[in-house]
Amino acid sequence: MFGYVTVNKEELKLKDFQRYQGYYCGVCQELKERYGQTGRMTLTFDMTFLAILLSGLYEDTTKEEMRFCGVHPTKKHLCLRNEFTAYGAAMNILSAYYNLLDDWQDEHSYKSYTAAKLLRRSFKKVEAQYPRQTQAMKNYLKKIHACEQENSKDLDLAAGLTGELLGELYVYKEDIWSEDLRALGFFIGKFIYLMDAYEDRKKDEKTGNYNPLLFLEGSPDFDKTVESILTMMMAEAAKAFEKLPIIENVDILRNILYIGIWVKYDHAKKKAEGKQEK
Repeated sequence: MFGYVTVNKEELKLKDFQRYQGYYCGVCQELKERYGQTGRMTLTFDMTFLAILLSGLYEDTTKEEMRFCGVHPTKKHLCLRNEFTAYGAAMNILSAYYNLLDDWQDEHSYKSYTAAKLLRRSFKKVEAQYPRQTQAMKNYLKKIHACEQENSKDLDLAAGLTGELLGELYVYKEDIWSEDLRALGFFIGKFIYLMDAYEDRKKDEKTGNYNPLLFLEGSPDFDKTVESILTMMMAEAAKAFEKLPIIENVDILRNILYIGIWVKYDHAKKKAEGKQEK
């Protein structure tokens, strides 16, 4: 369930896209320096959003660097780093580790099992530094597996569990902003879960994996119903976001929340419509 919380490059000013890439590079560098090349391979856009969000909220001093890297070996590019790019990297490791274990449990993927073993040392570092977030992840997996075993038809239950998890990951520390950050993470988490279920429903139908949207598919106006639910989730997320006093990089964050997060949905919808036409 990664890769949904990203920018829409076409709707972003060049200077803002360069800053977005700078934070992405910053999270990548944190992964490399703190957790090695294996950790770097877990990099996702989702935690880049979190790093930018927390940087804007807490107005932390961000260090600007110009760097070469494996992806850009011939030209230096902007790299932005602070305590929140480090936090984003840690949450990236935590999410990736448990996602791999979940794949192993659900699909008996030896590739995922091997990758999880390689990440275990990095995970232990994160667990020691962020026990609350780690416990939230453990609780989530226990509850979501129970939900899957019951084959629950309750969309809100399964999506809500993911929302609760992301809400905890979005809270960097308990303070006056934690309630709004939890709400923001909660509704983005629900969106991500349902979006992932929407994309994977055909595959899950074949494999027999749990997917609550399969109980709705075939009903009248299925796509319209899903789109309506997703829209409600992001409307609530936007409401929580706008309560936060963020000025720095706010155009990047709004691009992600109002436009970018819908990119994969639009792609999945067009793909489904194309199959139906054929």
